[in-house]
Amino acid sequence: MTRLAASAGRDVLAALTTHGTPLFAHGVGWFVWVVVLIKVLVAFIVLLVAVMLMIWFERKLISDMQSRIGPNRAGPWGLLQTLADGTKLFFKEDLLPAQADRFVFKLAPYLSLVPALLIFTVVPVGGFVTIAGHRFELQVADPTIGILVVLVMSSIAVYGVMLAGWSSGSKYPLLGSVRASAQMISYEAALGITTVTVVLVTGSLSTRAIIESQGPAFWDWNVIRLGIVPFFLFLTAITAELTRPPFDLTEAEQELVGGFHTEYSSIRFALFFLAEFMNVITMSGVVVTLFFGGPDGPVPHLPTFDVWFPTVWFVGKVFLFLFLYVWLRAALPRLRYDQLMTLGWKYLIPLSLGWLLAVAGFLVDGWWGAGIIVGALLVTGLLVRAFAVGKRRTERQPLLEPVGTRLDRPTLVAVPPHGQGGGEADG
Repeated sequence: MTRLAASAGRDVLAALTTHGTPLFAHGVGWFVWVVVLIKVLVAFIVLLVAVMLMIWFERKLISDMQSRIGPNRAGPWGLLQTLADGTKLFFKEDLLPAQADRFVFKLAPYLSLVPALLIFTVVPVGGFVTIAGHRFELQVADPTIGILVVLVMSSIAVYGVMLAGWSSGSKYPLLGSVRASAQMISYEAALGITTVTVVLVTGSLSTRAIIESQGPAFWDWNVIRLGIVPFFLFLTAITAELTRPPFDLTEAEQELVGGFHTEYSSIRFALFFLAEFMNVITMSGVVVTLFFGGPDGPVPHLPTFDVWFPTVWFVGKVFLFLFLYVWLRAALPRLRYDQLMTLGWKYLIPLSLGWLLAVAGFLVDGWWGAGIIVGALLVTGLLVRAFAVGKRRTERQPLLEPVGTRLDRPTLVAVPPHGQGGGEADG
């Protein structure tokens, strides 16, 4: 027992040591906590500023695509328009429906906002920085289950939407929240399966390890290694998860007034849209981390300038995806709800699952393993398709009725008025 206790003590001491120096010796532990607190505050401020700029960028870009001017009054080029709108919402009247559940009604906006903040904490935005002899990552936290944190937080965001509609005490927000929850849960499956494909190749759940496994060159990125298809599946699933156009059925004003947030006003109304735009930024960072090498440049052996150059690469990649989201909003019409569900359940989930099995077969037995898996999946798909088509034809075949039944039915004959044709009938 004494030996076990001594061994456990040595392990704990080694875990609390950075570069051979105990973290809690000579005040180093307080220094580490201060650095962590600074990283949290910086990440929060950067996200808020990024959301403000993202809203301005979306307004400006869509107005250019539609030959309009866009915001141009508040600040230079209208940069302060979002700040003005947010300030106005702070001072608007805060309404609370009489039939609402007061506690849940007030809690729901934060259940949508907090997951977006927590997802960003595990996204690496740069390389490493050395402060007072200690090396820190440009990342708030790097848990060993980092990518699972992303999936869990994106699932928790569904509760904010559902509880917002249920607690309002009105049928229209409830219908909107039920439809929004069904949409988010449907695409969560394809999102998770595609993420498992990335984890299977990289061999780690840590976001930093996923970046390091991809290599510094673009031909080593997962978007190339996995065959591009998982990237498009992930991008489609995350677009529907974020309820961005053409999947913005949670805010179908033509059918459900304003969706799940119909009864909200003032700052609580703004929190839902703050969470939406913040999720767009954080999930763009997740896409860059999983498929595009994170803060790594496209060509190896480029000058890194220690810290800032990888951060510039990361921001540039995220900006490209933000531009893509705005472009999709300006170009594509909204899908019907049946089309949305069909795309998720009949196409995205089977295709992502099949690609996962093919990647697993390739890792086990090379191209032979992948070929066997793909062949088995194709044969299974053809058999299922043939069975479904045959069943559909059987259901559509009309039943034969007895001849006597059809003859006994009264028959209506249209007789034209006198003098308006009819040939022999007029005679």
